[in-house]
Amino acid sequence: MNDEPASEVENTASGSAAEVFSAFLKLGLTAFGGPIAHLGYFRDEFVTRRQWLREDDYADLVALCQFLPGPASSQVGFALGLRRAGPLGALAAFTAFTLPSAFLLIAFGFGAGLFSGPIGSGLLAGLKVVAVAIVAQAVWGMARALCPDRERASLAIGAVLLVVFVGGALGQVGAIVLGGTLGFWLCRGDPKSFGAGATGFRVPRPFGIAALIVFTVLLVVLPFLAALGGHGPLSVFEAFYRAGALVFGGGHVVLPLLEGTVVGNGWVTPDAFLAGYGAAQAVPGPLFTFAAYLGTVLAPEPNGVPGALIALLGIFLPGFLVLVGILPFWDTFRRQHWAQSVMRGTNAAVVGILGAALYDPVFIAAIVSPAAFALALVCFGLLTAWKAPPWLVVCVAAAGGVVLGL
Repeated sequence: MNDEPASEVENTASGSAAEVFSAFLKLGLTAFGGPIAHLGYFRDEFVTRRQWLREDDYADLVALCQFLPGPASSQVGFALGLRRAGPLGALAAFTAFTLPSAFLLIAFGFGAGLFSGPIGSGLLAGLKVVAVAIVAQAVWGMARALCPDRERASLAIGAVLLVVFVGGALGQVGAIVLGGTLGFWLCRGDPKSFGAGATGFRVPRPFGIAALIVFTVLLVVLPFLAALGGHGPLSVFEAFYRAGALVFGGGHVVLPLLEGTVVGNGWVTPDAFLAGYGAAQAVPGPLFTFAAYLGTVLAPEPNGVPGALIALLGIFLPGFLVLVGILPFWDTFRRQHWAQSVMRGTNAAVVGILGAALYDPVFIAAIVSPAAFALALVCFGLLTAWKAPPWLVVCVAAAGGVVLGL
């Protein structure tokens, strides 16, 4: 707990958007390591050093964002900006935290075609191999945390079967819905609280309701509009919006949701998809900026910078709409045991979805030789046993891929 007196901790919107932008830009340039690491950076910066909020308030906010679909670390940053400087502060926090990694991945998307010859192809092969290790680590860690009993382990296995035999977005969405439904009945034990204090946000209820309505309308209506209009900006926005709306349990889960659309529809090749995912591990900031790379390299237009901007807006918007919509009701909703049971089942299904993606497309596209398998094991060992930072493991994999290519 923070030892500072409550009176010395600022709990109202008393800052400026410029102050928020400056604070989050520093983190956007230096926050490596994924969502869990980002939450640690945020705590050190805004609870301990700047004292924008108390320790218990921050814990409640983290609990909320982990409960909701969307990128948890980006949602926490968005909420911190909202609390500090209102709507402009929320926009400043998101922009500053996202821009550095988005810029780097857009640049990588433009330069990916330059990687030719043994060195270039070896580098891309190494990036695909490191994706195997990183996703395997995510599956292992999430399974231990989210499937600690036989009921949730069974739900995860069922989700794998549903994704394998149904396939595509239908199998993934069906696994999430079925997991939540069965979780309501099977995961009622071990009730827990998400916190006892209030979140401290003053979002009007009508505003929250409007945000939830917009979220739901877009999720339901966009697929029909995209189907009527054929491929174009609306189709790209819908694909990334749907992925962002269904991501529970961490940023890595966006991998199968996006792969089913952009690779399944032929917009991005499997090799380019996995190479970009590997590159996304080497940059600071949120993993969701992987969407900027995909928007850049889409085969049909829109692509390039316009495609990247559409993809970024689509994948981040639903998480922010749900966050703003739930804030006025969170203090009551989080204490409902039925809601916690549904989320336990949903999270178990998410482990299964990611587990299925570990095999197809990640493993079968990257592990094409015994040497590639050995390199993936080295990377996995560095991540799990040696606790090496992901960016360092990416560099090792890239160098290993070049050696194998030569």
